[in-house]
Amino acid sequence: MFLGTHSPRLDDKGRLFLPAKYREELSGGLVITKGQERCLYVFPLAEFQRITEALRAAPVTAKAVRDYSRVFFASASDELPDKQGRITIPPALRTYAGLDRDCVVIGANTRLEIWDAQAWETYLEQSEQQFSELSEEVLPGVL
Repeated sequence: MFLGTHSPRLDDKGRLFLPAKYREELSGGLVITKGQERCLYVFPLAEFQRITEALRAAPVTAKAVRDYSRVFFASASDELPDKQGRITIPPALRTYAGLDRDCVVIGANTRLEIWDAQAWETYLEQSEQQFSELSEEVLPGVL
């Protein structure tokens, strides 16, 4: 499970230090792909394989499945962290997420998300009230 908020920086080569607490879990490899709201999703290989199987089982006759799968897999990049725990984010994914220097890496349960720092702040500001109102809809009877 991935939790927390971290603020690494991209270096001039497009590399990012993974938060230390996640390095061991991601040391065997990971997949970076486009996420919603112009962030990047980072999946451990096992989680990416689980999602792949679920999409493989979805009906290819459904246009939404085809559309989602195309973007999800076409933008995916498998990466292996280096000895210092850095990953290289491909230029196309950096452009998609607007990543320049200051980034935010958040834990999002089964994945990490990489955000441009300013985009994350804007998202939080816009989402705070909605977050307060959604608990009953998202987790009925739990919280």
